[in-house]
Order: sequence, then C-alpha cells, then structure tokens
Amino acid sequence: MTRKRENTPMDAPFEQLGRRYVDEVTALSPVWATSLGDHRFDGQLDDVSRQAKERKAAFCRTYLEQLARIPRDQLSRANQVDAAMLAHRLRAELWHLEQLQEWAWNPTFYTGLAGGAVYNLMAREFAPLPERLSSAASRLEQFPRLTEQIRQILDPPRVPRIHAETAARQNPGIISILDNTIQPHVAGLPPADRRRLRQALRAARSAIETHQRWLQDRLLPRAAGDFRLGTELYDRKLAFTLHGPLAREQIRRRAEAELRRVRGEMYEIAAELYRDKYPHTAPPRRPSRAYKQAIIRACLEMAYQETPDCHRIVETAREFLAAATAFVRGADLVALTPDPVETIVMPEFQRGRTLAYCDSPGPLDVGQKSFYAIAPPPADWTDQQLRSFLREYNLRSLYNLTVHEAMPGHFLQLTHSNRYPSTLRAILSSGVFVEGWAVYAEQMMIEQGFGQPDPLMRLIVLKWYLRAIANAILDQCVHAEGMTEDRAMTLMMEDTFQEEREAAAKWVRAQLTSTQLSTYFVGALEHVSLRGEVERARGREFNLRKYHDTLLSFGSPPTQYVRALMLDLPIPPAGDTAPRRPAGPRRSPPRGSAPI
Repeated sequence: MTRKRENTPMDAPFEQLGRRYVDEVTALSPVWATSLGDHRFDGQLDDVSRQAKERKAAFCRTYLEQLARIPRDQLSRANQVDAAMLAHRLRAELWHLEQLQEWAWNPTFYTGLAGGAVYNLMAREFAPLPERLSSAASRLEQFPRLTEQIRQILDPPRVPRIHAETAARQNPGIISILDNTIQPHVAGLPPADRRRLRQALRAARSAIETHQRWLQDRLLPRAAGDFRLGTELYDRKLAFTLHGPLAREQIRRRAEAELRRVRGEMYEIAAELYRDKYPHTAPPRRPSRAYKQAIIRACLEMAYQETPDCHRIVETAREFLAAATAFVRGADLVALTPDPVETIVMPEFQRGRTLAYCDSPGPLDVGQKSFYAIAPPPADWTDQQLRSFLREYNLRSLYNLTVHEAMPGHFLQLTHSNRYPSTLRAILSSGVFVEGWAVYAEQMMIEQGFGQPDPLMRLIVLKWYLRAIANAILDQCVHAEGMTEDRAMTLMMEDTFQEEREAAAKWVRAQLTSTQLSTYFVGALEHVSLRGEVERARGREFNLRKYHDTLLSFGSPPTQYVRALMLDLPIPPAGDTAPRRPAGPRRSPPRGSAPI
C-alpha cells in the first residue's frame, strides 16, 4: 500500500540530506551495506580500528549539526517522523561509541561481522555467482587484517567470560561457511580466479585459526568483565532501544500485572481441560497458587506429548509455514507479498543466542529471498536435555514459532517495511515495532481461529506470551538489579512454565544481550494498545485487513509515530533520549555487558 505524501518547502533539503546520509553511512560498514542491499562495497571489509570509531563519531556529529538546521515543524508529517528517527539514531550511535564502548569488550560482535562478511554475499543471488565469489575473495584476503584489528581493539579485562566463551564457540563456524558456501564453487571458476580464491581461502582459514588460538589461550584466561550493565547504563540504553514513552519502572509494573493476568487466563483454560479429562475431580472453591500451578502444568503436559522429530524440525517448520500462509490468505488478514522465503538450518556462526530468527533482505534488495533459520539441537546434548528441548518446542509451539518468525510475523512484516518509499526510514527501523508485531501476530492468529478449536493451542500461545513478559522482567532485573541465575531460572521455569533447556539458553542470552529482550513485551503492548485505539476511533467501519495493511504501509517506525500518522495526531517531538528519573551514582564505562 503506497502512502500519499504531502510536500512542504523544507522537504527538499531534508530529503537531500537523507539521501546523502544513506549514501555515506553504508561506507562506514561494508558488511552492513551488503546486508542492506547496497553492493558498492561488496569487496571491502569493515575497518574496526580506533581510528575508524573516531571517524564514525565525527560522521554522527556532522549529520546532527546539519539536521539541526532544518526546522522539523516545517516538514511534512512523514518527513517529521524520518527526521526524528534519524536524530535518534545518530545520538544512539554516538552514545554506543563513546559511552557503552561495546567495541572494546564484546568479541561476539566480531564473530558475527566476520561470518556475515561472507554469508551475506553468498546467501542471496543478487548478482551472478562469479561476481559474488570475486567479492568474497576480496573480503577473505582482508581477514588477516580484520582479525589483527579485533585483537588490538578488544580489552581482555573488560570482556565478560560468557562473551569470550561464546565467541570461542562461534568462531570455528566461520570456517563452515567457507566450506559450505564458497568451496563447492571454486572448481568452476576460470584458472586465474580459481587460484586467487584458493589463496584467499587459505589466508582466511589461517587468520581464523590464529584468532581461535588467541580466543582460547589469551582472551579466555584474562576475561574478567561484568556482563551486567548497571542501572545508569541500562536505563540509557533502554531509552535508546525503545524510543518510546515507557521507562524501566513502568515496564516492570506492566509486566508483573500482565504476568498475573495471563496466568489467570491459563488457569481458566486448564481448569476446563482438566474437568473434561477428569470429570469426577472437584476443584477447590478457592484454589491456591500451588493448585493452579499444578493444573496448568498438567494440561501443558498434554501438549508436550506431541513433539516434532528432532531430525525433521526444519522440514516440519516448512510445512507449518505453508499452513500458516494458507490460513492468512484464506482469512484475508493482511496483504501477502510475492517475496520468497526459505526455511533453513541456522548457520553455525549464528548459533548460541536463540533457537530461530528471520533473516530478511535489506530494503535495497527488495524481492530477494528471506530465510527462516532454525538451530538444530546441539550434538553433545544428553537425552534428558533433548527431551527438554522438544517439550518446549512441541508441535504447537513450532506452529507459534513459525507465526512469529515468518507468517504473518517477521518475514511478512519486513517485506512490507522494505517497500516503504523512504529508504532512510527503512534502514532506521524500530526493533520494538518489528518484535511487537510478531508477538501481536501470535495472539491475533489464535484470535482469528488459527489452529482452533484447540484449547491446548490457546494455552501454548499464552505460554509464549508469558515468555515475552518474562523476557522484559529478566532483562532489567539481570542488568539493573543483579538478578542471580537461580532467581532467573525460577522466574522462567516456575512463573512462566519454560522448560530447562529454554530457560538455560535464555539465561545465557540475558547475559550476552541487554534491552533487546524488552522489545517483545513493550512492542506487543504498543501494538495491542494501538489496535484498540483505532478500533474505538473507527467504530463499525473498522476492518482488520485494512487496519493491518495501513499499519504495515508506514514501514517500521516506533509505534508512537505510527499512532500519530494513523489517527492524524501531532507528530511526537524527537526530544533527547534520557532516563525518566535520576539513575543513581555514575559508573565508569562497563567492563562488559551485551551486544547492541
């Protein structure tokens, strides 16, 4: 759906600035540029030196100064949103570079960078294979320089051990990318290109192996950083991540209230299921928390009896994606796009944080393939650990995961977002809007009848919403309140019914990341609230398909801007992003925390 844009005299200089920013910012990270679909720098590899950080900071300051010269209130409404998003992104980048300084203590950022440098070139057919292989050779030739820069810029005493351990596990996965995506094509190249690519592969392998020895022998023994951000840094980063009105304390209150409400709803469903199965068992008139816990668990056990074949999880998810797509089309819930999506095994260098993700093409590669990636169970798991995993990702959960990651969740939403006319807005997308839509989609699908009538499916979807609630509580309690692993596991396994493997993985993720885990719950709150407000405003004229199409037509800006555009309200001012209350004693830059 194309939005009609009004014009003002100041739109031209702002749009010129925006085009210049998009044209120049990608040069600062060639690997990111490739992921966006800007292929001018496919043969280059990021410079991660301190000098490069200083150049990036100067770049941000220059654009903030230029942006400040354009009166925002004299722009069209669409450009007011884009200007606010650009100012916010520039301030956030400066803060991350100069205050959080993740570049100095997070080695997992660099394993993702190195893996993505090759994977992003080979995963999609945006250019002929020989051209992409030539770009890959150029990047592989630069791996010795990149890995040496990484070793120079990381400060081992500031690196948390969990980050060092994860990087050491991920780094060998980069070689598997070379083996799986580059090596099979070498023999088909002309002799000169073949010799060059083989030499580049040898140089890259040697650099990766040298770096692996450094990770294991030099970094791991010296890694002593604290993975917790602390209150001040967490609150500041949360404000940058959310770009919305809610602060930490407000999120906590909303999450705890929702936790109680959703558990109550789950008990009502479970109690009815239990009565059907055991009609001669009379429940107590005033059931205790322990009794409710037992009844919910007993009914979840019914769902856990139906699990996927651990060797066919990807194939099963592919089948579920087809079913979800057919349901969305048949129920006429939202416009579908012609873009292709493939369900794949998650690349090794990406494993260790989450079970699944959606890897969508960038806004400059519209129409290219998306990947719904799922990580297989680790080969070294015990039978008990594998059972725990399959119970958590039972067949109904795998359906819900597919809704979240693919249809009508991330895959579909991002194909719409990439088509927004402003490339600037597309590359400044809000993770809160994106994750919130996916969680909203889970609830919306069950509301519209997906997988129904099946009270166990409703129970599983509510359990997944409990996971989103727990994410937000876990995120702030770990980084701002010192939550212990034991308390975190109780929150996840007892309060929100997660299986041990899921909870253990989430504990690792909470240490490796900060503020991102809050985006699911906050985004869901915002999407549910916005739909309710639009329904009340439209009354009998409200149409769900039209609402979804209109919502997704704005790209992926923070929800507060979508609300203003949909309901014709004033565009919220950009403002400065800061904690909503004094954050307490200042803390020095972190010895370690989590990736951006």
